[in-house]
Order: sequence, then C-alpha cells, then structure tokens
Amino acid sequence: MAAPKKHRILVNDSHLTVYEWGAPLADKPSVIFFHATGFHARCWDGVIRHLDCVHCYAVDARGHGTSDKPEPPHGWVQYGRDAAEVAKALGLKGAIGVGHSMGGNSLTRAAATESDVFSALVLIDPVIMPRAMYVLPDYSIEGHFVLKRRREWASADEMFTRFKGRGAFAQWQDDILRDYCEYGLLPNEDGEEGYVLACAPEVEAHIYSSSVLASNIDIYDAIAKIMIPVRLLRCAKFLSDRNDMLGSPTAPDLATTFENAADIPLQNNTHFIPMESPQLVAQHIRELLQENRQHQ
Repeated sequence: MAAPKKHRILVNDSHLTVYEWGAPLADKPSVIFFHATGFHARCWDGVIRHLDCVHCYAVDARGHGTSDKPEPPHGWVQYGRDAAEVAKALGLKGAIGVGHSMGGNSLTRAAATESDVFSALVLIDPVIMPRAMYVLPDYSIEGHFVLKRRREWASADEMFTRFKGRGAFAQWQDDILRDYCEYGLLPNEDGEEGYVLACAPEVEAHIYSSSVLASNIDIYDAIAKIMIPVRLLRCAKFLSDRNDMLGSPTAPDLATTFENAADIPLQNNTHFIPMESPQLVAQHIRELLQENRQHQ
C-alpha cells in the first residue's frame, strides 16, 4: 500500500492532521475514518489495506497523533464539531463515514449536522451508552486508571514487544499493533532520547471521565436526525464497569433509535473490532460502496 499524503487542516482553532490514500473517484464515494480515544489515524491502515482502489481519509483528532494539542478538556461535542468541519473542509459529498468508539460518537454528531456529506455510516462500538448512564453533573480525572499509563518509551519496537499478546491487545493483528506503536509515539522534546505518547494520558482521562456527563445525552438528539443507512458493529458483551476496556460501551438497543440501522453484534470480538478483524470492517465498507453504486 502506497504511503498516504499528509495534510494539515485548520478546524475550530486547531490544526488537525488528515491522511489521504488514493484520489477521488467518479464511480465511488470517498471513505473517511475517525479513531478511538487515545488512538490515531494510522490505526486504520489495517482496514485500508483491504480496500483496494478506494479513496480514503483518516483523521487525527485534536490531542491525538500529530494534530494540535490544546489543553484539555475538549468535550464530546467538540470532537463532533471537529469531525463535521474537517469533512466539510475536504469537500466531501456522499462519503461513507467510519468511526470507532469515540470516533463513532463524533461521526454520529457530524452526520446529524452535515446531512449531504455522508451517504452511509459504519459505527464500530461507538461510545453511545444507554440513556440511563448519562447522569454525571460534573467529573474529575483524579485517580483515573489511564493516568498510570507508561508515557515514555525507548522505541516503537519496545512498545510493540511489551503489548503484543497482552491484556487489551491480546487479539490484535500484529501489523495493526505495529502501526499503533509506530505512529502513537512522538520524539521527546528538547532533544532528549526516546519517545512519548502522542496522546497524553490526561487527554484520555478527560475524555473517558466525561463520557457519561448528563449533557452528553444530546447524542440521542443527533441520532434522531440521521436518515442514511447505518451499520452498527458492536462487541456482543456490554462493558461490565467504566474501567472495562474490552466490553462494548454501546447501548445494546442502539440500532432501534436510528431510522435505518442494522445491528451487528459480534460474539468473537472485544471492543477493538478494527484491530482484531480489519477484513470484516473492510467487507462492510465494500458492501456499502456497492449499494451506493446500485442506487446511482
């Protein structure tokens, strides 16, 4: 797979990094990918490798990858606004949007406000929880488990060796874990040796901790505005508690709240579906591309 082009786009007072594979096609819509909390755009390389001859974009969210890193908190509404603005800035029309976890929430918000930008969505275990979970009036990151993440690494190889086959990474494909490590580190500042996480643990902690704020229930208002086809891929096991990294953060009945959604529970996957089964994700994208062509 050829290396992608790298763009910097000013969105809501921050420069976001956007990667582009291929060129726009007359007979196929473009595909745009939004990643999960703490991840980055290049985590989608494994899926894109299975999408020959498809024009693709993948976005580093603010605070992640090589995008700008303003001080947190940023908020779930902010990430949705960023997703909408970057899609508009790219001039997308009738694109297929693909979002994982936080990226699925952001994409849902974007599709609700920019109805002509997207023709279909693939939401992969989006962080759209049952209504009853949106109850917190405020939050704190003090003591959050994410703050214990190891921040500094000698190399991406060291990070890969440490994570391979362990914990949340147990079912990840090796090539995707390598991409996660390779593009998830930035050189230490001030010329010091080694690397640091491209997404600071504090950013992750703010995002996770604020996920069940009462104000975030407005995601259901966004859902009510979405009329395009939606494929909802989710881990069949709902998360056991807020620190569960493997269970699904998606309301089990979420598909019923959309006008036109297919619910696809996956028994053999954890929350990290694109990292474990990139071929499956690519298959759903290809099917939507085919449906789009038939409707033209």
